[in-house]
Amino acid sequence: MKISLVSISFNQVDYLRYCIDSVVSQNYGDLEYILVDPGSIDGSRELIDEYQNLLTKKIFSADKGPADGLNKGFALATGEIFGFLNSDDILMPGSLEQIAGFFERNPEIDVVSGHSFIINGEGRILRRCFSETFSLPMFAHNSCILMQPSTFFRSRAFRLSPGFNVLNRTNWDGEFFAELALAGARFALIDSFLSGYRLHPSSITSSMKLHSGMKDYQKKLFRKIMGRDRKLYDVPVGVFLRLYKHVRSPRGLLERIIKGPIYGRS
Repeated sequence: MKISLVSISFNQVDYLRYCIDSVVSQNYGDLEYILVDPGSIDGSRELIDEYQNLLTKKIFSADKGPADGLNKGFALATGEIFGFLNSDDILMPGSLEQIAGFFERNPEIDVVSGHSFIINGEGRILRRCFSETFSLPMFAHNSCILMQPSTFFRSRAFRLSPGFNVLNRTNWDGEFFAELALAGARFALIDSFLSGYRLHPSSITSSMKLHSGMKDYQKKLFRKIMGRDRKLYDVPVGVFLRLYKHVRSPRGLLERIIKGPIYGRS
């Protein structure tokens, strides 16, 4: 089963080698690896050139942001299974083999998510984060999480969706997952840690530098899923759903209590 993986890179040379090494060391026999860099000036492009023989394709052309870069990468992808990995994140050993096996055993599933280790700039594990059972209402109320670098989807599902929203500069991955669901994709979980999700001072999750833009797109995402704007009664509904989320994911709740939140963590 052929897997196409797209990595987007922009001026993160300090982490890029770890990302690429984590992919090419998977030793998965049918991998298509596409790397997109719209114009790094920190040595990233030279580093990418070092891996020329291990990459299937590289795209060195200007784009309109991360979502546009992903659309360009997947436009060239030919695999049955798609995934995307930011240049500061890593795959855990054997992840692609697990994903391929899951999709082969579950032909009715379109999207599968595993869990992630949260790592710092030096690669030290800070805590664990668990993907949760996906539903559109829960997602609209910010009450379920899919770990993006541990999420893979069938190419057929991608092609039924509108792809990544180029105008979304904060949570293009979350909006894309909602689009997959709205197009009829069926979601599942695999109880395995497939990736390392890196927090560092310049990352969106750690810095909260795009917090206002993220909140704006969460409102738009709610409208897209629910077909209406948020109402006052959505506040207690959201509180209830988040409590329910913690009840059905006690491992995640315990991790948060003992080791703290992820968002805004440096």
